[in-house]
Amino acid sequence: MPVGTHGAIRGLTTPEVADIGARMVLANAYHLYLRPGDAVVRAMGGVHAFARWDGPMLTDSGGYQVFSLARYRTVTEDGVTFKSKLDGAMHAYTPERVMQIERNLGADVIMQLDELIAGGSDVADARAAMERSLRWLERCGAEFARLSREGRAPLEREPVPPGTPALAPSNDAERTAPAQVLLPIVQGGVHAELRRSSIEGILSRGDWAAVAVGGLSVGEPKPAMLATLDVCDMHLPRDRPRYLMGVGFPDDLLEGVRRGMDLFDCVAPTRMGRHGTAFTRDGTVQLLKSTLRMDRAPLDDACACTACTQYDRAYLRHLFAADEPLGPRLIALHNLAFVLRLMREARAAIVDGSFGTWSESWLARYRAGAPTTP
Repeated sequence: MPVGTHGAIRGLTTPEVADIGARMVLANAYHLYLRPGDAVVRAMGGVHAFARWDGPMLTDSGGYQVFSLARYRTVTEDGVTFKSKLDGAMHAYTPERVMQIERNLGADVIMQLDELIAGGSDVADARAAMERSLRWLERCGAEFARLSREGRAPLEREPVPPGTPALAPSNDAERTAPAQVLLPIVQGGVHAELRRSSIEGILSRGDWAAVAVGGLSVGEPKPAMLATLDVCDMHLPRDRPRYLMGVGFPDDLLEGVRRGMDLFDCVAPTRMGRHGTAFTRDGTVQLLKSTLRMDRAPLDDACACTACTQYDRAYLRHLFAADEPLGPRLIALHNLAFVLRLMREARAAIVDGSFGTWSESWLARYRAGAPTTP
């Protein structure tokens, strides 16, 4: 899933993202709650209408954002209290409030509030966060069910400029939350016994449409991440999707697929693209390298994106050297097209039974190019 944190994939339009094959996108409930506000998005018809995206959408609850802003927040059993970096205001972020926010936003798939900790955390800290995430899951589930039963709270109506389209009507139908599924998140750091306990606790608390694996790619060594995925693969249900959160480098995607993961999201493709790093089958290309100054070859001759079919490496390098906004846009779009095509190829290889040999060959070629690592 391309990541549109604020309801937009940075620098790109939704038609561009759809044209390169994206099926589903992610937005972040924490950021949309802070700005423009979940009630505003709801009044505008929900996050699909607001962002002009016709396909499926997922909203992350904001657990990672809370984790990354350690100086500004306090975690208790009730939830998280944090200070907004936008205006310094204090906010109470509880499992119940998160469900109300995500129900207001109206994405198709919404995530529980979980407690995320650093990748190198010891067993005691990882256990405490995992067990708290399970308790928060129960509270999220109860509030999700209540909102399904009773409907969302009435919106406070705000005036709209004269002559502009009306907001969503304030009536019983509007208060009915749209059809959504709530997903749980497996936690437990890199400790196998905690991951098993987390999965057991999640499965005992409901029949979930899919299960997410969180708390990885947050500073732990890569072998530890892969070993943790192996454990999750052994214990997660095989008849429903597994969502590996926050992972999106090409080799990590294939390593995840090899371990039974189905759905991914990450800002890496677009963020690295905006900073001049492009994904190719032969590893990553740093577009500001002087060796590209006279290079007339396409960035990746197997890619059908605009950057690869319309421009050569020398021109793309020039865009970054000259600080032209077109460069970051083109390479962000290219990186998304690259990973989306990679996932299409992986699906095809699974279907025809060649995934094992195909993925080994693909990874060997990619890694031989000495790609940039997280």
